[in-house]
Amino acid sequence: MLVMELTSCIEDGFSTNKNDQPTFSTDTLNMGPIFTEAGTPTHSFTVYNRHDKVMNISSIKFRDDAEEMFRFNVDGMSGKEFQNVEIRPNDSIYVFVEATLKANGSDAPIVVDRHIDFVVHGVTSTVVVTAEGQDVERKHGVIIDTDTRFTANKPYQIFDSLVVKEGVTLTLDPGVTLYFHNNATLRVDGTLVSNGTVEQPVNMTGDRIDNVVNDLSFDLMSGQWAGVEFTPTSRNNYLSHTSIRNTVWGVFVDSIGVQENPALTLINCQLRNSQEYALASIHSDVKAVGCEIADAAAGVVFLRGGNHIFNHCTFANYYLFSAFGGAAIQLDHLNEEYDDLSGLPYMTADFTNSIIYGLGTEISHGDLTGTAVTLRYCLLKSEGVDDENFICCLWGQDPLYYTVRNEYIFDYRLKNESPAIGAGSPDFMLPEATFDRYGLPRGTQPDLGAFVYVPAEEEDEEIEN
Repeated sequence: MLVMELTSCIEDGFSTNKNDQPTFSTDTLNMGPIFTEAGTPTHSFTVYNRHDKVMNISSIKFRDDAEEMFRFNVDGMSGKEFQNVEIRPNDSIYVFVEATLKANGSDAPIVVDRHIDFVVHGVTSTVVVTAEGQDVERKHGVIIDTDTRFTANKPYQIFDSLVVKEGVTLTLDPGVTLYFHNNATLRVDGTLVSNGTVEQPVNMTGDRIDNVVNDLSFDLMSGQWAGVEFTPTSRNNYLSHTSIRNTVWGVFVDSIGVQENPALTLINCQLRNSQEYALASIHSDVKAVGCEIADAAAGVVFLRGGNHIFNHCTFANYYLFSAFGGAAIQLDHLNEEYDDLSGLPYMTADFTNSIIYGLGTEISHGDLTGTAVTLRYCLLKSEGVDDENFICCLWGQDPLYYTVRNEYIFDYRLKNESPAIGAGSPDFMLPEATFDRYGLPRGTQPDLGAFVYVPAEEEDEEIEN
């Protein structure tokens, strides 16, 4: 056993009083969820000597880590056990802890607790170190070349790329979670079917599941993985109750063209937090119902040509990390004036019972005259008037989200007194919009946007969920 003895030439006099004991910045160091068989980020806590004489800690060691899954560093020195560690009067030292948890053979996370004992004058003080070890199924540069189903037993950690070959279907069962490593991508040359539900949504996000600092989760950080690409050979993709977040370039649907069925259908999905667009479509068909599409540096949606339906969607941009590159919704190849010389049909797009509101401007083209783009029963931030393209819209209104950007709260549900409550048209509510992402029924007088308003007496409980 390696034993480190830390000494120094301190001449302030040593405490001999048993009551002079160390205090700690925390009594429990929570390392949070951890993928087993992978090293963790470093966590730390502080040990204080709040007395007027030098404190000698005769021993610092893990009491119960025989498997040596945890490693620690005391005041700049690494070891397994430390003796005679001195802390000057009214001073402190840092203890840094890392871990590599062994696979536990369970689908669910298993809590692992260990104890660091500090002995001063024969008295033992303890800091608990706790972590949740999650086994994952790791996939490196996988090519799906036969119809395949991912189950929700364990999360998947994706390195490099996950490619679905042309003519092949990858099905994601309810509750599947895909954690993507830095720069990893999901490329679909065939078909992706994601069967998330209210109770068991499908999640695609970065594999940093710890905190950036303190209580600031990596879930707030964009650019953790590349994103999802549907290539020109991809067909009939269907995603339900699926969250795709924290990407570099979001969801990209490329040159699929006009088909009998939309090339990409999104039902009660969340696309958010991208360094570029949350959703970009190039001469492709997109149908999105009940979706939150939000928070992207370049703009939340870019559409060039194609045929599009957006029903009961919330488009919001409160992106944190840079100035916006453009309007929330950006349109191209609309008509002869905005022809991209592709020779493909001009865009058709219908936005209905939706909200387009956030920081910055809403739509790249304020005048849609002569285009096949229509906004009906939509709430808009700008002041304006209805015409043949803007029909029964609410102009210059604030939907009153729960979002508080400077407190890192990005919740696009509706608060009390929102003008979006009951402002939708049931005549234009698609069947897929009957229930929102939380399973709440829209009823006969639907609210605008992706989310059903929750009455005041139920708000606290629902927001926590």
